Amino acid sequence: MPRPLIVAATRAEVAHVPPGFDILVTGMGKTAAATALTRHLAVRSDLGDLEVVNLGTAGGLHDGLSAESGLYEIGTVLNHDINADAIRALGYDPRERLVVGPGETVLATGDVFVTDPLVRSRLAEQAQLVDMEGYAVAYVAQELGVPVRLVKHVSDNADEGAREWASLVDRSARVLGDWVATHLR
Repeated sequence: MPRPLIVAATRAEVAHVPPGFDILVTGMGKTAAATALTRHLAVRSDLGDLEVVNLGTAGGLHDGLSAESGLYEIGTVLNHDINADAIRALGYDPRERLVVGPGETVLATGDVFVTDPLVRSRLAEQAQLVDMEGYAVAYVAQELGVPVRLVKHVSDNADEGAREWASLVDRSARVLGDWVATHLR
């Protein structure tokens, strides 16, 4: 069984992960996540024994996603703030969608903290959840041949309430910590 490397944007999101797990805190956004994970993996010699597990909060793009547990293991992650059609028209593959698991939940990742209802509505046409790091983590892991899982807890509805993220993150961190204790031991 591969050893998990838990990757999160902030220390607050992994505050309740049980002791004994290898944790990398990257900082917020795609660039910070990609840079931190690449630097970390570049100096490791045990990549064949490793699984990257990206834990974090996400905004719900459809009402009611936090109703039950609010916890989702992602099946597909997409880079929502890239102009994939323009890149494709130039003859290149933008790889804007990455399959990361068997589930049907789609996570949209971008460098936008979504609070605008129009942005939320546009993203909801192609995904259920939105975050700021998942795609970058998945891209780096896949490029380096390391298995990757993305596990997200809905902290807000990607609306005006998202501005209260700092007061909501602890609830999500507890759920994520419980998931780690149950699924990664």
